[in-house]
Amino acid sequence: MSLPTDFGPDSGGRVKGLVIVKPIVYGNVARYFGKKREEDGHTHQWTVYVKPYTNEDMSAYIKKIHFKLHESYANPNRIVMKPPYELTETGWGEFEIVIKIYFHDPNERPVTLYHILKLFQSPVTEGVQPPIGRALVSESYEEIVFQEPTQLMQHLLNSVKPITNGPWTHDSDFEDKKVKILEKIKVEQSKARIEIAELKEKLQLAKETIAKFKEEIAKKKNSNTGNAMILI
Repeated sequence: MSLPTDFGPDSGGRVKGLVIVKPIVYGNVARYFGKKREEDGHTHQWTVYVKPYTNEDMSAYIKKIHFKLHESYANPNRIVMKPPYELTETGWGEFEIVIKIYFHDPNERPVTLYHILKLFQSPVTEGVQPPIGRALVSESYEEIVFQEPTQLMQHLLNSVKPITNGPWTHDSDFEDKKVKILEKIKVEQSKARIEIAELKEKLQLAKETIAKFKEEIAKKKNSNTGNAMILI
């Protein structure tokens, strides 16, 4: 990709007060072979990926993506220079994949993501494997936030083009997830408000009880002092 050359060595300086958000989806899809392979014991083929949430070509601002696999793989550090930003492997176990996203503007720090490779349905029932050929998908929604990007980065972020003229969809319905999460948050907020109100009532009752105890203690002290004076 050829970059504009009229921004200077400092990428034209940073744009004060500007915030640009790029939503992405990252995760993996896995398929069960049906049995262990005799040569290596692998049970699944899987693909790990990073892709845009909206229909846009991320190569406009992404230079490369580094996928760091488990050390048991030959060459665990894999670099993908152009879309689709994904790699496919086979294996038998789940592990954490470190994903590092680099941008065309070197003044922008890379973004690091962590994904647990998922091969099995949860919870895993002993002796039960997922259906042969059916894909298991484990993906997450994330937002890359560019706070006061350089002028070059602003230009790149605003220069994205659509990947396809057709519909752009994901295996996961993130909009539905968003609605359900918001509903859950509202329910939890309602519960929290009730609990806070109950705790305030208990606190007020405790304060009133303490005040009464202090009052009784003061009365007894005064009473004891009076009796002592009479005895003298």
